[in-house]
Amino acid sequence: MTSTVPTAVPHATAQRPVTMFGPDFPYAYDDFLAHPAGLGQIPATRHGTEVAVVGGGLSGIVTAYELMKMGLRPVVYEADRIGGRLRTVGFDGAGDAGALTAELGAMRFPPSSTALQHYIDLVGLRTRPFPNPLSEAAASTVVDLKGESHYARTLDDLPEVYRQVADAWRHCLEEGAEFSRMNRAIRERDVPAIRAIWSRLVERLDDQTFYGFLCASEAFRSFRHREIFGQVGFGTGGWDTDFPNSILEILRVVYTEADDHHRGIVGGSRQLPLGLWERAPDKLVHWPRGTSLASLHDGTPRPAVTRLHRAAGGLITVTDASGAIRSYPAVVCTAQSWLLLSKIACDETLFPIEHWTAIERTHYMESSKLFVPVDRPFWLDKDERTGRDRMSMTLTDRMTRGTYLLDDGPDRPAVICLSYTWCDDSLKWLPLSANERMEVMLASLREIYPDVDIRSHIIGSPVTVSWEDEPYFMGAFKANLPGHYRYQRRLFTHFMQDRLPADKRGIFLAGDDVSWTAGWAEGAVQTALNAVWGVMHRFGGACDPSNPGPGDVFDEIAPVELPED
Repeated sequence: MTSTVPTAVPHATAQRPVTMFGPDFPYAYDDFLAHPAGLGQIPATRHGTEVAVVGGGLSGIVTAYELMKMGLRPVVYEADRIGGRLRTVGFDGAGDAGALTAELGAMRFPPSSTALQHYIDLVGLRTRPFPNPLSEAAASTVVDLKGESHYARTLDDLPEVYRQVADAWRHCLEEGAEFSRMNRAIRERDVPAIRAIWSRLVERLDDQTFYGFLCASEAFRSFRHREIFGQVGFGTGGWDTDFPNSILEILRVVYTEADDHHRGIVGGSRQLPLGLWERAPDKLVHWPRGTSLASLHDGTPRPAVTRLHRAAGGLITVTDASGAIRSYPAVVCTAQSWLLLSKIACDETLFPIEHWTAIERTHYMESSKLFVPVDRPFWLDKDERTGRDRMSMTLTDRMTRGTYLLDDGPDRPAVICLSYTWCDDSLKWLPLSANERMEVMLASLREIYPDVDIRSHIIGSPVTVSWEDEPYFMGAFKANLPGHYRYQRRLFTHFMQDRLPADKRGIFLAGDDVSWTAGWAEGAVQTALNAVWGVMHRFGGACDPSNPGPGDVFDEIAPVELPED
């Protein structure tokens, strides 16, 4: 999500960059990855031991990659395709423009995702600024609300009411969430300050919705301001779809500037997990030089997991769609957690009942997108009457909500994301086919751009996704509701298994829905590294004393624990 309404105080040039360092668990995952001592070692007697990794998305592939480097043999199971919600696809019928791609899942990443950036750099991928509305990378933006359109290159080009909304959001964050103090503490990696501020806020705000947080602020006493903020305040089409969610979820985003300065991966985000799958690490233990995840799997991961159950001797048995049954001393499950309730038959003994409850209470956001390939970036043509761009990045309260224009330069085929929507807005598209969706979207955009014939530029069939209808996802990502903090804490801290009964150990949860920062690839990476530490610890391994892992310092920086009585 990228901000049309600024969320942060101006950046001072002398300040350290903000990263996703907390606020719940202020551990420096980027430093852990960059340390020359590596992530840790396991006893030589464990080298070659198989560990199951359920799910071939980014979290699963990072987990498998790091376990392989330690000398373990990860066995990756994947129901669909490597990449998970890093899903880059092509277009049918695009002719010479067949190299065009669409990002059906993650398409933009904040610079604060520093652990993610470690892996982007590792596989040699390039990034470039993503053209969010009103960002420097966007040529222009149109904000269309209640049938009235405003053309802008910066926020200052919009009517005064939009600047009032921007000011109201800043005041709301300062008075209700100590924004400047927390933002500064995260920049400076001031762990005591982060923990002190966040402890106060978690205790006070866990039962508060985002909308309730706004309404409690004198700055947002105007319904008109709340409506504008909700409908067109942010690059995804507004924050209103998040209004029922916990305000803690929103604060995690704005404190760490995850909503700003986004970059996209040149050539598509799926290259990242594929690159790690195929990459032979420079340094690895036990395996011969040139070993990769792909070579350990003969090029293809195992098929979908259909059953998980406990077996004798502390083993966990995995049954896959081919009927193969294998038992492992450790399993890392990175799939969306709801799959453990439906697609995968699970013994109740896999997790303590408190963790099953937390899985069942996980709340997922719906999300849909539709892309079309076009012959060229015609939107950069100038209107002869106004001198403005023919079409712009668009935020609206119409069905499309957010429209994004994506190109690689003039006179080359390009791509339009006609619509990017969430929650109820996404559900409105669910019964419609790709072509039906496109027709409604074109009709909606025609009301905003009556003189622009978008259809005449389309050169291939549309591609679309509704993540709530994807059988191995059932939603886009986790978004906690008020009162869910305790559930999230159980899931995130599950990698600390010495605190579990002995008969509940050996299976580890990872993935961005287990993380505090769901919906961001950084959360997938961080929880993968937690699981790697957990597996290493289970096998009697340890981190180098100069580079303690997340479990080694857990007691010092553990997430706030709220009472349950």
